[in-house]
Amino acid sequence: MTKPSAIIAPSVLNANFLRLQDEISAIEKGGAGLVHLDIMDGHFVPNISFGPDISKQIGKASSLPMDCHLMISNPEMFVDEFAKAGARYISIQAESTHHLDRILNRIRELGAKPAVSINPATPIENIKWVLDTVDMVLVMSVNPGFGGQSLIPYCLDKIHELRSLKPELDIEIDGGVKLSNILDAKKAGANIFVVGSAIFKTESPEETCREFVNQVK
Repeated sequence: MTKPSAIIAPSVLNANFLRLQDEISAIEKGGAGLVHLDIMDGHFVPNISFGPDISKQIGKASSLPMDCHLMISNPEMFVDEFAKAGARYISIQAESTHHLDRILNRIRELGAKPAVSINPATPIENIKWVLDTVDMVLVMSVNPGFGGQSLIPYCLDKIHELRSLKPELDIEIDGGVKLSNILDAKKAGANIFVVGSAIFKTESPEETCREFVNQVK
C-alpha cells in the first residue's frame, strides 16, 4: 500500500492580492505542492472571498494544481464552474448539502478529484459512507471563515481516527497550522497541510514555505 505523499498547500486567502502573481511564484519556488483556494459565500461561513472566475485566473497564473475548498451553501450549483476553472481537488463541506454522495460523484464525472470536508465538531461517523467515494478528506482544525485562528487540538484525534480507517487516503488539515505544530499534525496522520498566514504574513513567503516543506519530508 502506497503511503500518501506529504504536501504543503498554501492558502492564497492570506496572500497580498495586489501582488498575487509574485506571491504564487514565491510558494512555487518554495516547494508547495498545491495552491489552496478558500471559496466563501458569506452564508455558509461569515466571510466572502472569491468565485470561479478568480479561481480560473489563479490557475492560469500558477503551475501548481488547484485545491478548491467550497465553504458555500448549495455547492451543487457551482461544482461545474470550479471544474471548468481547472480545480484538481474540489472539497465539499459535508454540512452544506443534503446530497453529498451525488455531488461527490458529479465532481469525479467532471474530471476533478472529489473531497469531503468536515468542521471541527462534525464527527467522522457523518462521512464514513462516502470514504470510498472520495480521494481526500479535509479536516477543518478551526471554525471556518477567517484566517489566523489557533488549531483546535481535538481535531488531531479525528485525523488519527481517519488514518486508521483509511491508510491510503489523502488527509488534509486546514486551520492554525504553524511550524510549531505541523509535526503533530503529521504524526496524527495528515499528509496535506494547508498553511495561510504562517507563510504569507512572513517576510519571505518563499523561504517560509520551503521551511514547511522541509519539516514534513
